[in-house]
Amino acid sequence: MERPAWAPRSIDISVPSVSRMYDYYLGGSHNFEVDREAARKAMEFMPGLPKIMQANRAFMRRAVRFAAAEGITQFLDIGSGIPTFGNVHEVARAAAPDARVMYVDHDPVAVAHSQAVLQGTDGAGILAADLRKPGEILNSPELLRLIDLNRPVALLLVAILHFVEDADDPYAAVTELREALAPGSMLVLTHASYDGIPLPPERAEGAVDVYQNIRNPLIMRTRDEIARFFEGYDMVEPGLVPMPRWRPDTAPEDEDPYAFSGFAGVGRTA
Repeated sequence: MERPAWAPRSIDISVPSVSRMYDYYLGGSHNFEVDREAARKAMEFMPGLPKIMQANRAFMRRAVRFAAAEGITQFLDIGSGIPTFGNVHEVARAAAPDARVMYVDHDPVAVAHSQAVLQGTDGAGILAADLRKPGEILNSPELLRLIDLNRPVALLLVAILHFVEDADDPYAAVTELREALAPGSMLVLTHASYDGIPLPPERAEGAVDVYQNIRNPLIMRTRDEIARFFEGYDMVEPGLVPMPRWRPDTAPEDEDPYAFSGFAGVGRTA
């Protein structure tokens, strides 16, 4: 297989990557045939996967604008993926020109792209680290150079927690991050769930199996299990809801039915 110039030498381009599949769903060009093949296989079971990803991105942009309007100028985006149009730093900067953004991802492709995209951008950086090891993120010199943990931060965990298995205790990771953030910080979160998917669960399970097969299990959690991530936060209205229903810009009725798969919410610490 031909290795494109943008692909770091160290990565195995014969294995699908979740962030490159996401890039493919969003119509990006930083993916390989192996990613497209896995994505197309998942879409055979759930044809609306691209709609779900678009709804995730649209919610993320609304939540970033909301946080900026509430006076937050620091953003920590963990599991940030491959940069696409309308990234956190672009949205945040449009609302608050002095906004600072730290992207974090453990996928070498996502990190390499982010480095290229952020070249010469002040106040934005990328850190290669894993959500399952919050201490490494919080104590990294790159983060501490950019983000002042004594001031409120918007922590973005968008479409990432469903890739953390219960055995890796995602709740403990989210708690550790919350405890490190200043009062008035926010948690911006989306999570996959069988709730809201306009398909019978056994059909949706076919798509989940594709992720299992590429060794990136997709953990579907219930609404109550997702709500637990917000322990220690006060929910911002309208609470934990399907993505198009969170402070929409346009009528949710106009959205594709797939956009209502899973949940989104924003919480604020006292």
